[in-house]
Order: sequence, then C-alpha cells, then structure tokens
Amino acid sequence: MSRWILVVEDEPSLGEMICDNLHSQGHGTELIANGSLASERIERGGIDLVILDIMLPGQDGFTILKGMRERGDPTPVLVLSARSSDDDRIHGLELQADDYLTKPFNLRELLLRVDSLLRRAMDNNEAKEEIVCEFADNRIDFRSHTATTWSSQEVQLTPTEIRLMRVLWGRPGEVITRRELVEHLFGPGTPPTHRSLDNTVLNLRRLFERDNKDPKHLHTVRGVGIRFTREKEPKEGESA
Repeated sequence: MSRWILVVEDEPSLGEMICDNLHSQGHGTELIANGSLASERIERGGIDLVILDIMLPGQDGFTILKGMRERGDPTPVLVLSARSSDDDRIHGLELQADDYLTKPFNLRELLLRVDSLLRRAMDNNEAKEEIVCEFADNRIDFRSHTATTWSSQEVQLTPTEIRLMRVLWGRPGEVITRRELVEHLFGPGTPPTHRSLDNTVLNLRRLFERDNKDPKHLHTVRGVGIRFTREKEPKEGESA
C-alpha cells in the first residue's frame, strides 16, 4: 500500500537515489536537506515514515527526533547516518528512533527495513484509527481503498482520494485550507491553486453526493478551503 515518506538528507545524490527507489516501491516521497525545514514539515503532519540523517544544516537529526517525541508524534523514524558509534546508536534509540541504519548501507536492506516499519505502524494504527467511515449510506474502507456508494456502486478509490478522505473524516466540521490539503496530498511547494485537488473533490462528490451540484458533505468555502460534514447541511457562506 502506498505511503508518504519524508527523506531528510543533505547529500542530494543520495537523497534522490533513496526517493527514486521508494517511488519504485509505490510510495510518495519528499526530500528535504535542511533540518529546520524538515522539523517544520513534520509538524504539519501527513507523513507515514521519516528517514532521518543526523548531521544536517539548520537542526541536527537528534534534535528533530527529540522534538517529535516530546510532542507525542508517533511517526516511525528510521535514522540513516554515517555516525556509527555505539553511543550514537544508543542515543538514537533512547530518543525513540524506531530503527538505526549506518552508512554506507545496502539498498535492499534499507527498503526491507522501511517495509517492516510501515507494516508495524499500520498494525498499530488499525487498533487506534477508524478503518471504515460511513455517512449518508456511503461506506469507505480505508484499508482496502474500496467504497460502496449510496447507489450501491462498488468502486476502487485512488491513493489520493483515500488520503483526502482520511484527512476530512478525521476533522469533521473544520474548514481545511487549500494550501494544507495540497501539501498533504501532493507535497510541499505545490502551487495552492493546483487543479488536482479540485478534480479529486469533484470525483468524490460524483461518487458520494446524491446531487454533486448541491453537496451535503463535501463543501467548498470560497477563498479558504474544504469542509466535510457527515450529515448536516453546510453553514452560511459555504458553496459547492
């Protein structure tokens, strides 16, 4: 299953190589070379795994990891560092890194460790997160990426559609800005007017709204973003 992985690595060629190979496994990736920028990105959420170098400009990896755990952020972290002493490995594990791999490394081993961490996180999250969402005779299974619509149509949803519905379902009644949604779905730096978000919302309306021109659940708030309601009518000022 596709996951969103943040690679924090200040060696461009190495970071791009890691991202290319993660892409070949079907994952979405972001590459950030600065520790301070990486820390800001992690705080915005929407990341399933962090591959984290230690020696970084701006903020070192241990500081990033410490900040994550102090905030209660359980996102899996695989430390990937040239610092291979026992003290460094122990310090990383004391800061609650989920794995520690030293450079130089075997690419196949890295990919296997990534798969193992993602599987473990998915197993842990299934006990905490809703796997199925139901509203207005629609049913979405986040695990299988399938849905049954109000008209009894069975459909396969795309990873982007699933990611968007996960965010909206987890924050009902909240207007989520276009910028935040675009960055969550497609990565930071994407223009906030990106049509892919609009097309994704339109596709979901066609499936789950009885009248997609008069939506009851997926509302656009002009000039702000998207608001999801499970059963209620949109508030004043909202439109399709």
